[in-house]
Amino acid sequence: MNKSLRDRLGWLALGVSLLGACGGPGEELSDATPVLAETDSALQSSDVSVVLTAVQPSFDQADAVKVSVSFTNISPRPVNLLRWFMPLDGMEEPLFQVTLDGKPVPFLGPHYKRPMPAEVDYRRLHPGETISGPVILSDLYDLSRTGRYVVRFRVDRSKLHGSGKAGALLQSNELALWISGRANARQEADAPVYALTANVSYTKCDATQQATVLQAVNAASTYANGATSYLGGPASATSRYTTWFGAFSSSGWNTAASHFTSIKNAFDTKPVTVDCGCKKSYYAYVYPNQPYKIYVCKAFWSAPMTGTDSKGGTLIHEMSHFTATAGTDDWVYGQSGAQSLALSDPSQALDNADSHEYFAENNPSLP
Repeated sequence: MNKSLRDRLGWLALGVSLLGACGGPGEELSDATPVLAETDSALQSSDVSVVLTAVQPSFDQADAVKVSVSFTNISPRPVNLLRWFMPLDGMEEPLFQVTLDGKPVPFLGPHYKRPMPAEVDYRRLHPGETISGPVILSDLYDLSRTGRYVVRFRVDRSKLHGSGKAGALLQSNELALWISGRANARQEADAPVYALTANVSYTKCDATQQATVLQAVNAASTYANGATSYLGGPASATSRYTTWFGAFSSSGWNTAASHFTSIKNAFDTKPVTVDCGCKKSYYAYVYPNQPYKIYVCKAFWSAPMTGTDSKGGTLIHEMSHFTATAGTDDWVYGQSGAQSLALSDPSQALDNADSHEYFAENNPSLP
């Protein structure tokens, strides 16, 4: 996998405004169509307008809380929109700011580790054209309390651009909705779980996958133990620390050490379950509030066992997402993106799942 291309193409493709090159709505790119020129990273959020409309002003407990979102190209040129950040075919990211009494409510959806985007991951929009569709917020946000919620589509440039540098937001109007509290939606159907070891189980895995899962968990445990041991040593501005977590500070070092201690303890002592049923092209995902179940996807099976973007490293990445361990987010993907983030914003680097993975994999090896 060309990681540099992934960083530049996958996240620059979104930049401030999720923009790229030519086409028509819903079309896929042809082989001859460039996804994004590097100069396109300067495009402004005003190139795309996002509008939310209410399906209804209030929702009873039995109602699915649904809004409609529309993306309109208000620029004079065609644009490409990365589907991951358009919640029209199912939402996979916390794309909405949802608040109750002025306080944000938790996003309950999955956190993914993805490979480089392919052509099918983009949709085209001509000047003046609009793509719109419904989004069911009650599937992905904690709406368990009754009250007046305020909803806005809101995408942070620093997260989507892949640079970690603060920037403009692509955001919609606000909607005020009265919502009666309801139980949070179950995110995945239950399936039989079988033990591999005393604390590692699997579901939906064939015999070959079971063996691979056990190897991968062992590799992740080795990585976690190594990172914990390293961070248990003298705190200093080592190359390994500063490459992945930025400018040295004792508090930053202690944060990283605390994260890896929790990750290590989870692999060593907690009931880890690996689900092999995912058919998406991604590496893996988890629901952060549902430890310690990790869903592995297609890219996981073709990854090396150890090394950069490995099976063992992927499990480190996903384990770091759990609120019971490190509660990390996905600010950037890829080694070059993670290195840039460390330089520009060490606090975000300490909150970035890929940064934890690359620190643990330590490939190439840094002292």
